Amino acid sequence: MRADARLNRERIVAAARELVAEHGPDTTTEAVARRARVGIGTVYRHFPDRAALVRALALDSFQRVVDLARTAEDEEPTAWAALSRFVLDAADELRLATWLSIWFASTWDELRADPENRRLRRLFLAILDRVVRRAQHEGALRADVAVDDVALLLAALLRPIPGIPPAEAQRSARRHLVLALDGLRAGGPASPLPEQGVRIARTRGDD
Repeated sequence: MRADARLNRERIVAAARELVAEHGPDTTTEAVARRARVGIGTVYRHFPDRAALVRALALDSFQRVVDLARTAEDEEPTAWAALSRFVLDAADELRLATWLSIWFASTWDELRADPENRRLRRLFLAILDRVVRRAQHEGALRADVAVDDVALLLAALLRPIPGIPPAEAQRSARRHLVLALDGLRAGGPASPLPEQGVRIARTRGDD
């Protein structure tokens, strides 16, 4: 891809990220073109339909999540610090992925089988699993918490809320994530957890 074409593609994806965060599924291709300052034809040359743009947006977000998780694990002195940093730093990316999975469900179903999506998913779950186990070994994270609990808790907290604009929900999320982290922390009396229900589906090589 030529440098100018690559730049246009990056601008289109960045514009789509901003607009989805602001307006949700009502974002139009025309609005993306205006925000990216490119012609509508340029958008369609890179992304022939909405599904292609959603796929690119999702994979870009997944890659950012993996990068943030890896950076937190590498740079923080403790696993709990790494987990806390990741949860707060990656909130926007995790929220975007959650919203896309709900707003564009048919595209998301196709994305599940995408090789790049599967690769990024394996990387993320491997990092999160290491951090969770290390935090438990340190005594900082409740011993009865599974990595599935952490991932699903984040997804639940970052879901779109009916009647609340996406931008407003985004502003409230950090407060809720801090409350969730306090609930995961070890120490003090803790209510016993019911039996674990939903588990995250793994593909071969995830474990």
